Amino acid sequence: MKVQELLNVGIEKLKKQKIEEPILKSRILLAHILKIPKETLILQYENTVSKMQETLYLQKVQELANNKPLQYITNKQEFMKLIFYVDENVLIPRADTEILVEEVIKNSKDSMEILDLCTGSGAIAVSLAKYTKSTIYASDISRKALEIATRNANDNKVFVHFILSDMFENIINKKFDIIVSNPPYIETETILHLDKVVQKEPRIALDGGNDGLKFYKIIAHQAKKYLKPNGMLYLEIGYNQKQAVIEILQKENYKDIYCQKDLNNKDRVIVAKKGE
Repeated sequence: MKVQELLNVGIEKLKKQKIEEPILKSRILLAHILKIPKETLILQYENTVSKMQETLYLQKVQELANNKPLQYITNKQEFMKLIFYVDENVLIPRADTEILVEEVIKNSKDSMEILDLCTGSGAIAVSLAKYTKSTIYASDISRKALEIATRNANDNKVFVHFILSDMFENIINKKFDIIVSNPPYIETETILHLDKVVQKEPRIALDGGNDGLKFYKIIAHQAKKYLKPNGMLYLEIGYNQKQAVIEILQKENYKDIYCQKDLNNKDRVIVAKKGE
């Protein structure tokens, strides 16, 4: 079968299953199987695909049709112009989270010490290590996630101090200029109604408790002990959580609190300074 014919088979299968962006996903997947840049796929249309490549492609198309995220099939996601390995053990980095990273970069200074809580794939920590001159620490409760984060640090040629820890549990005798986190913030009940593709991502990285605020309460209360005087807290939030998170921070005496919107004009990042 020729490349174009095989591509069309994939597109039709995804369309039939009502998968979003069937053409783009089919192109990315086939280029991945053929080990070529997707931009050059059109130049290969008349080439014949090997039986092994055809079988593998159709197998992966079926996984897409079953709502497996494309990034878990290709094991690749771009974030902050860097390439990250991802699989079912970590949340897929989103463009919205780049707003969080950019806000930290904008306000960071050389030789700071920064902690990334709930690091997952390491996207935030690795990006900060790449684009700042700070010392970066990152923690996660998942050993598998930390293995992936370490791989991503190595692949992107940066060094991050990774710590296996349930929130601050193993962060011992250390204070930071900045603590940043994209914690789980989706309400437990809401997860059941999310897009089927999103539901394939690790629940531990999504579930923020009954009200979605469980981890903001933990971070706001405990971070004070781990921030230097005038240390800063940077948190990604859900589009409807601005007021609730601000109130949590105010109760814990944080000051100079502000919210940064994402590219879709939705509330996305809360920044606060440690109080006296």
